[in-house]
Amino acid sequence: QVQLVESGGGLVQAGDAMRLSCAASGDTYGMIAMGWFRRAPGEEREFVALFTYNYGIADYADSVKGRCTISRDNANMTVYLQMTSLKPEDTAVYYCAARKRLYYMRSDLYREREWDYWGQGTQVTVSS
Repeated sequence: QVQLVESGGGLVQAGDAMRLSCAASGDTYGMIAMGWFRRAPGEEREFVALFTYNYGIADYADSVKGRCTISRDNANMTVYLQMTSLKPEDTAVYYCAARKRLYYMRSDLYREREWDYWGQGTQVTVSS
């Protein structure tokens, strides 16, 4: 099993920056990818960003491209999501996800059902 713990959420103003962290523990050997999803009030959970360990590639949703950067600290099995120029529509609970199975196409990972492990989520609120 893999445990994921997010941190770094909170209340910020539009235009501010924020960094979320996700610490992975447990049986992390063979991790293929880690990513971030979010769920806004009344909405489905949606893909935000991912990083694939097997190819070293980062990928982003169009809604955050250019404003978010996913990075990782391999030694500490921690993944970060740096967000800038935050907008009120970025308000959501942000979830960290991890996958140990190989995938066929990276775009498959845009779907939440493709991920094996989830954190509890951290609330991000952006005021206008």
